Amino acid sequence: MNIPFNAPGRQYQILKGEIDRAIASVLESGWYLLGEETATFEQEFAAFCGVAHCVTLASGTDALELALRGTRCRPGSEVITAANAGGYTTYACNLVGATPVYVDIDPKFLQMDLEAAVAAMTERTACIVVTHLYGFAVDVPRLRRLLEAAGRSSVPIIEDCAQAHGAILHGRRVGSFGDLAAFSFYPTKNLGALGDGGALLCNDGEYANKIRQLKQYGWVCKYRSETPFGRNSRLDEIQAAVLRVKLRHLDRFNKRRVEIVEAYREAAEGKLTILSRTDGAFVGHLCVALSDDRDHIRERLEEVGIQTDIHYPILDPDQQIMKKITHITHRLVRSRELVKRVFSLPCYSELSDGERDTICETLSRLVG
Repeated sequence: MNIPFNAPGRQYQILKGEIDRAIASVLESGWYLLGEETATFEQEFAAFCGVAHCVTLASGTDALELALRGTRCRPGSEVITAANAGGYTTYACNLVGATPVYVDIDPKFLQMDLEAAVAAMTERTACIVVTHLYGFAVDVPRLRRLLEAAGRSSVPIIEDCAQAHGAILHGRRVGSFGDLAAFSFYPTKNLGALGDGGALLCNDGEYANKIRQLKQYGWVCKYRSETPFGRNSRLDEIQAAVLRVKLRHLDRFNKRRVEIVEAYREAAEGKLTILSRTDGAFVGHLCVALSDDRDHIRERLEEVGIQTDIHYPILDPDQQIMKKITHITHRLVRSRELVKRVFSLPCYSELSDGERDTICETLSRLVG
């Protein structure tokens, strides 16, 4: 048996009828950009997340970059981020000339250490980017309370929700807590397109208007550019139509992902640490495991056809490019210890029961 780490084509087969009809409707309309499908998806996704505005974009990376620009990041500004966030905030900082400031993570779910983030702020801090890593919702309201206690309540919070579509904390969806929230619709995301795509969500109309200008040449109206650093960043009508179909199924697909992670956790209990929670604040984007014998376990799993991966093998400040880019690194004790132990198991809603059971049986046999 070969169990791939990801298999986005399987979801298309499950939703083939709905998706094919949606794509055909776009093709027949003759309107392929900035049309009704995009506008309707923006309304539906904003309502799903509980916010006032959704601005679709060409990618999640564009979403992060434009979020930084929307919060007035500029060369010399400092942006606080977790050190294990996959590099995406770093790339956005590089594009705007901001300085990434790396802080440590918590030991339970490997998310940003909120106290460390607040302690790292300076007068140059432009914003904090909170990544809901692996599908776990970070307690952004708690971060706001910490900022208020430190007298820094004006510092904007950007949520990076690229791995947490649909997660719920305190009765609200991620994306509704920050000043701005960036989403990616890369094909393997919980809500994935058949290509690339992204979005920014917010409740502030001024932010939304600025992002809409930045996404299309800085135009305030056609052919009239007034906002600097604009670009061409548009989600096309076909991808919007596909995302509308998939959004209707997102909650049940997320439920299946969490059930798979729980099955792995139970199979490996006492032998291997698998990060999970079942209260809605986790949507199983990744099934992340921790082991001091990581490389050996991955080799054994590969031998029986089970693919794994590491998210992420290199901390953001340790990437080769950072030797040439200005950045600030705070104490990363947990980040540096856990990067040597972390790896990911296959976890997607289309994984069959047989594949899930095979992985559970293999974990029970190989670990311990």
